Amino acid sequence: MNDCKARHLGAKQLAPETQMMHYGYKPSLSEGAVKCPQFQTSTFVFDSAQHGKDFFNYASGREPLPPGEEPGLIYTRFNNPVLEILEGRIALWDEAEDCLVTASGMAAISTSLLALSKPGDVVVYSEPVYGGTDALLSSILSQYQVSGIGFCSSDGAEGLAKALAQAKSLGPVSVVFVETPDNPTNQIIDIRACADLIAAVDQEEQPVFVVDNTMYGPIFQKPLDHGADVCLYSLTKYIGGHSDVVGGACSGRQEVIGKIRGFRNIMGTTMDPNTAWLIMRSLETLKVRMQASSNHALKVAEYLRTHPRVEAVLYPAFLAEGDPQADIFKRQCSGCSSTFSFAIKGGEKEAFAVLDNMQIAMLAVSLGGTETLIQHPASMTHSCVPAERRAEIGIGDNLIRISVGLENPEDIIADLEQALG
Repeated sequence: MNDCKARHLGAKQLAPETQMMHYGYKPSLSEGAVKCPQFQTSTFVFDSAQHGKDFFNYASGREPLPPGEEPGLIYTRFNNPVLEILEGRIALWDEAEDCLVTASGMAAISTSLLALSKPGDVVVYSEPVYGGTDALLSSILSQYQVSGIGFCSSDGAEGLAKALAQAKSLGPVSVVFVETPDNPTNQIIDIRACADLIAAVDQEEQPVFVVDNTMYGPIFQKPLDHGADVCLYSLTKYIGGHSDVVGGACSGRQEVIGKIRGFRNIMGTTMDPNTAWLIMRSLETLKVRMQASSNHALKVAEYLRTHPRVEAVLYPAFLAEGDPQADIFKRQCSGCSSTFSFAIKGGEKEAFAVLDNMQIAMLAVSLGGTETLIQHPASMTHSCVPAERRAEIGIGDNLIRISVGLENPEDIIADLEQALG
C-alpha cells in the first residue's frame, strides 16, 4: 500500500488483524525489509539545529504540532520508530485516538494515575483488582496525599455511585478506575452505566474514566466504545501472549493520553525498543491466539462445572438467563477469554493439593500465554489484600485461577482430572 497509515482499501475499511501486518511501516524507509527492523538506538540525528529546537518544542508541548507534520525523533525515552508503530497498531485495535506504551502493565497504571491526580484528589476503584494495582491504590498513593475509595465489583454501578458520594467528603475525584472482568472473580462491571454516573459528577474537572482491559484484551471487549476515556493493558498477558516480555499500554482520547505521555517521558517508564518489536510481532497473531485459547477454555470450564469436587466455576458464559451480569456480558463483550477461576470444596489445603498435583499446567502467576498457567490468588497474586477484605470481595482460600493455553484442551482436562482425584 502506498500510504502506510491507510485504513481503507477503496471504500472497504480494513480489519485490525489485516492492518497489524502493515500499518505505520514503510519498507522503502528500511532498505525494503518486509518486517520493521529493530531500531536499537538511544538517540537520533537532527537535520538541522532548527529542526532540533522544533522537535523539543513539540515534544514538550510548548508549541502545537503543525497539521500534517510528524513530531520527529529525539531520544528513545520519548519516541522510537518501533514504539510509534506499535502504539499506532494498538490504537487501531481499541479504536482509540492515541496510544502510548510503557515498561510494564503496572507502569501503565501508575503512570496514568499519577499523571491524572494531584495531592488532595481521590481515586475511586473497583475491587478486586490485580494485587499490584490494589497495593498502589490502597497504600502507595496515600504517600502522595491521593486517597483511594474502593467498591465491590459485584455491586456494579450502584457500588460506584456510593463510592462517588463518599469521595465528596475527601476531595475531587481525579480518576475512576475499574477492572472488568475483574481479576480473579470474573465479575463484569457495566462500563456504560459507570460512564453515565461519572459524567454526572458535579466538580470543576470531570473525573477520567480508566478501564483495565487486560483480562479480555481488545478481542472480546472494547471499553472506549462504551464510554471509557482510557483503556489500559498489561501487554505481558494476551497481547504479548508468549510469557516472554513485560509491557503495558494506555489508549484513549488524545487529550488524556497526551497528559500521560508527558508524565511517562519525564518519569522514564517508556518501553524499550526490543520489547516493542517483540510485542508488535505478537499483535499479528493476537486474534487467532485469543480465539483458540477461548475455545479451549470453554471445554475446560464445562468439564469443571460437572466435577463433584468443584463448588463453582466463575466463567461469564455460564451466567444464568436473567442475571444482570449476563445482560451486561451480552451487551459489552463478544466472548470470554481463556482465564477464569473455580472454587473447590475445602480450603487452602485442598487447593494446594490440586495445584501441586498438576503435571501439564504450570504453577505460575500471570495469564494469557500460549501455555496453561494455574495459581492460588489468595496466597499469591492477591496476598497483599487483607484476609477480611479478600473474603468480602470473593477471593476465598479455595479459589484457583487458571489461564488455559494452546495445548490440546483434552490434555488439560486429563491433567485436572488426575489432580482433582
